[in-house]
Amino acid sequence: MKPATSSVIRTGDVHATVDRPDCDSRGLAILAHGAGSDRDSVLLRTLSESLTARGLTVARIDLPYRQQRPKGPPSPSKAAADRDGIRAAIAALRPLAPDGPLIVGGQSYGGRQASMVVAEYPSTSSGGDSTSAGDDSTGAGHDLNADGLLLTSYPLHPPGKPEKSRVEHLPRITTPTLLVHGHSDAFATSAEIAAAAALFAGPVEIVEVEKADHGLKPERSGVGRLTAAAAERFFLDR
Repeated sequence: MKPATSSVIRTGDVHATVDRPDCDSRGLAILAHGAGSDRDSVLLRTLSESLTARGLTVARIDLPYRQQRPKGPPSPSKAAADRDGIRAAIAALRPLAPDGPLIVGGQSYGGRQASMVVAEYPSTSSGGDSTSAGDDSTGAGHDLNADGLLLTSYPLHPPGKPEKSRVEHLPRITTPTLLVHGHSDAFATSAEIAAAAALFAGPVEIVEVEKADHGLKPERSGVGRLTAAAAERFFLDR
């Protein structure tokens, strides 16, 4: 099922395709792409189709490094700029669905950067402390609070290097988090993802996608349907 309407937003540092449902929006999901991709990836489009069918507005964003060049991986030295791009997208796109939850996240690298942003601004809806290093007297920190975190193929470590785990910020995440994981993902085994989930300070649910690797095989794995069903239950029906 295709979204009812789609439009492109290009304003300042925010480049997004916004997919809207054919009903009153129940919330907004802002999703960033993986390291070698962009906002029009098959996975993000598949997720968006399934999420809009459940009533969510979905904004698929290009991270700053992808805005600057059409191909190639991100530079580790520019990761902070990519997180700034996620913050800018949250601030600019939040008004698209003011009456429902704000969910942020994305695929692999994009999801990891989103999780680091969320770690800076603890959710007030999960009982966490609403103050953080990102808060200030203008209320900007509050504007960046998310109600949910959706991570697909979280890159827990480089393939074959489990000792280089990327978990330092996870204990600071109080936001309810949905982890979508391919059973054959080389960036994390199912056991490793389960152990990482225990580090989060907020509630976590794992969606295991059988016969799927890091790319989640969106054309045939059913990841869109599985993710949307879990997102509706975990984020919308709480």
